[in-house]
Amino acid sequence: MTASSTTPASTPTLIRAHWFDGQSSQPRKVLVSLEPTDKNGPSLLIHSLQSPGSEPRRYAHRDITWPEAWSAKRHQETLVIDLNDGSSLEILEPEKWQAALAAADFKPSLAQRMQTRWPMFVGVFAVAAVGMVAFYKYGTPWAATQLTRFVPLSWETTLSQEAMAQMDERMLKPSKLPKERQDQLRSEFESLLAKTPASLKRYHGYEPKYTLQFRRGMGANAFALPGGSIVVTDGLVETAKRENIGDDAIIGVLAHEIGHVAHRHTTRMVVEQGVLQTGLGLALGDVSSLIAMGSTALTGLAYQRSHEREADCFAIAVLKSSNMSTAPMGDLLLAMAAKRGKDDDDEDKDGKEKSAESANPPASTASAPTPSASKPKPKTEADIEKEEGMFSLLSTHPETVARAKELKAGISPHCAATP
Repeated sequence: MTASSTTPASTPTLIRAHWFDGQSSQPRKVLVSLEPTDKNGPSLLIHSLQSPGSEPRRYAHRDITWPEAWSAKRHQETLVIDLNDGSSLEILEPEKWQAALAAADFKPSLAQRMQTRWPMFVGVFAVAAVGMVAFYKYGTPWAATQLTRFVPLSWETTLSQEAMAQMDERMLKPSKLPKERQDQLRSEFESLLAKTPASLKRYHGYEPKYTLQFRRGMGANAFALPGGSIVVTDGLVETAKRENIGDDAIIGVLAHEIGHVAHRHTTRMVVEQGVLQTGLGLALGDVSSLIAMGSTALTGLAYQRSHEREADCFAIAVLKSSNMSTAPMGDLLLAMAAKRGKDDDDEDKDGKEKSAESANPPASTASAPTPSASKPKPKTEADIEKEEGMFSLLSTHPETVARAKELKAGISPHCAATP
């Protein structure tokens, strides 16, 4: 560095240090001082002990890697300062160094102020936490909704076909509903589509080809695949018949599934995961595996619950526009929850086995019926709430009883406006 003839207005504090010139491993004993220069911060001067009276080496504020303090009261035992010319300093008197910094009006960085001042740390942490929550709750869904507009329908259709083929191979079976019954429900499905107001379309220009398919093997259920494929199980149709609810309830469920397609919930879920992973990666750094697991869990729970409520609001709006009651849908939802986990096909199989056992009972039990032969008591709303209460935070669906009550009332606080 070039020498300077500038003389400080007051005698600076001299601090003992070792200077490493970057070329030799041998340290040189020196004295260092700080001199206020400009608004950016003080300059550093290195005074040689081998050549007393010589001009000190001067380093501007920007040429110094200023070490950070981790505590305002406890000074580091080892303090190393890197300089831009490849040399470095080892400060031997950390306390005098900190005092000299204060006297030279040194302004610590935000990171250092957070490390040494609890109010600053708490304030910055609170702002960051609020920002993260806002990004998760509002920013991610908004960004995913906008980005989903650019996902082609052909991609959704291909994904739907592949998913359906895998489910048919692994878990679903051909429907046993009579063809006449399937045709009747398809006719009502087409009528519902025709009555759906255009104002309910979430994405302008998005025109999926809706199809209704029937399967068995999943109990009482219905689900929508991206691109317009909607699947209803035999168990759902049979549950509605067994509970004497009627087809209006099935139409309500179909309206709900149409809502999933119209809002492109499956596609949005994929995009939401990508947006959340990217956002958390930028905020938290390179913790890719943790981010992947965490974001998947978050989107798989809170966002899916939001999508279910959105589909409910869509169904309420569609049914009301068709002058149909939403109450039967609520009744069917409760009936499905009461039968959850019991596949209709398995129940039929169990019934046949029990009939065979009653016709040829074992000798030890022929004289009296076993407890398992008695008909199980139907689940009440309280039973359903109790079962779901323990795992409500881990569920992808909102609470069943609360949803059913909203559907029966034909209005939900989650709906912005229901025509």
